[in-house]
Amino acid sequence: MSQFDTTAPFYAAYRPGIPKEAVELLARRMSGNEHRTLLDLGSGTGQVPLALAGTMTEIDVVEQDAGMLDEANKALAGLSVPVRLHNTLAEEFTPPASYRADLVTICRAFHWMKQDVVLSRLESMTAPTATVAVMGDGSLWTARTAWTDALRTLIQEYLGEERRAGMSKKYAAHRRPYREILAESPFGRVEEHTLAIEREWTTETVIGYLYSTSFAARPLFGERVEDFEPRARALLDEHAAASGLIEHASFQVVLCRRG
Repeated sequence: MSQFDTTAPFYAAYRPGIPKEAVELLARRMSGNEHRTLLDLGSGTGQVPLALAGTMTEIDVVEQDAGMLDEANKALAGLSVPVRLHNTLAEEFTPPASYRADLVTICRAFHWMKQDVVLSRLESMTAPTATVAVMGDGSLWTARTAWTDALRTLIQEYLGEERRAGMSKKYAAHRRPYREILAESPFGRVEEHTLAIEREWTTETVIGYLYSTSFAARPLFGERVEDFEPRARALLDEHAAASGLIEHASFQVVLCRRG
């Protein structure tokens, strides 16, 4: 069982999308390019390709989880640009020898990858002026507000103090800044953008979000999910009535090109 088994429908329905400012930033990078091929690695349910579909001329979606890829296929069906779906690891994606991506995106997935392998392999499958964008934000586990702290404590009561990463793994926090990793790659010209965002949640969207994650997916609770969910809903309803379920977060976009 992978860390995201059973989560795909919840992921498609409840994960926050890509901020408009991030989409605009990437679109500006493609401005003036006649040929604009997007390679999205660790695509999940296809949020990034969907957001950038109006900018690109071709799209390749790489996702190892078949359930996630099925949701991406649904989301991207009917687009006016060619979309190719690849059910494989980012580390193993092997396009035709002539393939060259103009924009590579990795959103909320870089920490799961063998980063040096991915970056090294990208050198041979990207255009000379290609941009690689590594993007992401925190989670409701890492958010620090009264309601997220209370929710995290409740999850820990059921699943233990350490953050989970699927059925049999603990989450290994990534300590090294992505800009440092990218600066040592073939794409050594790095710039970083941090976007401040505010999200307003509801009890329903928080529960759906939790079930989309590797740290609070329904199977992790086993039979106790029937006890956990009513308690989580009551906790969230109480905080929503008192002050709202507001999250202040930062969305990071690290762009890099060949040095």
